Amino acid sequence: MSKSISEKNLHALLDRLITGGARVVGPKRAGTMTLYEPLAAGNELTLAELPRRSSKETFFPVCEPILAYAKEEGKMTVTDVDLSALPETVLIAARPCDAAAPGILDAVFSWDYHDAFYLERRRKATIIGVACTSADDACFCTAVGLNPGERQGSDLFLAPLQGGGFAAEAVTAKGETLLSAHADLFAAGDGTALPLATPGAAPLDLGRIKTWLDANFEHPLWNQYAEICAGCGACAFLCPACHCFDISDEGSELKGERRKHWDACGFGKFSLHASAHNPRDVQPQRYRNRIMHKFKYYRDKFDQTLCTGCGRCIRVCPVGIDIKEILDEINSN
Repeated sequence: MSKSISEKNLHALLDRLITGGARVVGPKRAGTMTLYEPLAAGNELTLAELPRRSSKETFFPVCEPILAYAKEEGKMTVTDVDLSALPETVLIAARPCDAAAPGILDAVFSWDYHDAFYLERRRKATIIGVACTSADDACFCTAVGLNPGERQGSDLFLAPLQGGGFAAEAVTAKGETLLSAHADLFAAGDGTALPLATPGAAPLDLGRIKTWLDANFEHPLWNQYAEICAGCGACAFLCPACHCFDISDEGSELKGERRKHWDACGFGKFSLHASAHNPRDVQPQRYRNRIMHKFKYYRDKFDQTLCTGCGRCIRVCPVGIDIKEILDEINSN
């Protein structure tokens, strides 16, 4: 049976989850921006715009300790992070471009090495997605196989209704569990959904793009588009699917932490070897790697595209690089 939930009851649901000890993360106004952040109350939730940053830090924090060390009287003690202390988490109102990303990242974080930090957060998380009813010129989810009403990655999916409230659809067993546990807040029937957003980007032939990338590692296009790249890393840090990280020890000889923190393949030192050799020593090579990783290397390895078309990289780029233009040109070759 179809279900619906009013905005008031959605806020009540979030309040109930927060009171019950869950960490609830959702779009929230933070100064002049909307960000995915922990909510202290249900009425902090805002659905007015796509959050500036993606929701990936819910599962993959910007920086996190992976162990602590201490040296006393010549003896070194290493203490692991207690992953059991990670809270049950509900990610609320994840747009389809954000909700789909964790399922794509699961492949790399559980491949040759199982990243217990990421995977434990994923195991303890329930994702409540929400349909997009507006889009701007940077949105291109439809170009990479998703759409504004995409359920992929969501456990429970909400669709805004005419007159207010949301249709609610359980997509996975986690979604069914959440819906059943709070059935008193949901009503029967789903009403009439608001029209979905209509991103202007036409679908891309991702197979054709990969074939072109397979054969054009040294194509002049890389200089044409990427020589202006500033290497700031903003595109990677805002992207819901980029996942490069580094590990460093922070502290002193006697006490400190080993920490994992975000990195980006666009940074000049990202591929710098200890020998001082850098196989990607100029920015066009590094931007080429970004495109290759998303549309060739990840597909080679996991048969998935490492892009959900959120458009954040386009909106934030200080020099106006538009990944859609690059993909359109490749697609037309």
